[in-house]
Amino acid sequence: MRTDNTKRFSNRVDDYVKYRPGYPKKVISFLQQNYDLKKNNIIADIGSGTGISTSIFLDAGYIVYAVEPNIEMRHKAVELLGKNPNFHQVNGKAEHTGLQPNSIDVIISGQAFHWFDAKSAKLEFKRILKKNGLVVLMWNERKTDSAFEKEYDQLIVRHSKDYVKVDHKNIDDQKLANFFSPDDYYLELFFNQQVFDFNGLLGRLLSSSYMPARNERGYEAVIKDLRLLFDKYKKYEAIILNYETKVYCGRFKF
Repeated sequence: MRTDNTKRFSNRVDDYVKYRPGYPKKVISFLQQNYDLKKNNIIADIGSGTGISTSIFLDAGYIVYAVEPNIEMRHKAVELLGKNPNFHQVNGKAEHTGLQPNSIDVIISGQAFHWFDAKSAKLEFKRILKKNGLVVLMWNERKTDSAFEKEYDQLIVRHSKDYVKVDHKNIDDQKLANFFSPDDYYLELFFNQQVFDFNGLLGRLLSSSYMPARNERGYEAVIKDLRLLFDKYKKYEAIILNYETKVYCGRFKF
């Protein structure tokens, strides 16, 4: 039976909102300075989820069409962002956005592209983008350099349902090159981090669709191992998760 990935986060919305990392505001200035992002540009956030990636563009004054297939995430995004007149919620997928042809200046996608059918999404992106439209694919990639980060990653592999299969790092340079082909893309890196107490670290872990949820088998074992790991490495009752925010930019020239 084929899994419907659009429903993977339906029972994790609250943890997702509270504990997933945001995106550095420097991403906006980078796009303005290097890709001529203008204040009157219309942005589509594809796979917008609860609005984490949408929010930094709204805060900068942009009009954003947030395209998301998961109903629970859409409702949460409306709850959090719906009072902003520049926010427009859309029930759609990367492959079928429901947006008008040639209506979008910039497509962004935060922590979502690895769920798309890349071939179909590319056709849809070209359909909705204006001429020479910009595509920005973003991921917060958790680092695994420190002893804690390495053991935390091992804990995830040990307790997850399909982490290795669905991890966004499966989207490699070749897959991105194929997506942007025949045009080139550019990668810019930003530093990002989160500081958590134990409950925050647990919430961050449970916000991932591949981990046992609170009502699922294996949850108690996750808590036990995470508590041991937290107590081993905590400093002043806190743990730091470091990220490398990867921003891939390219234009579809047609």
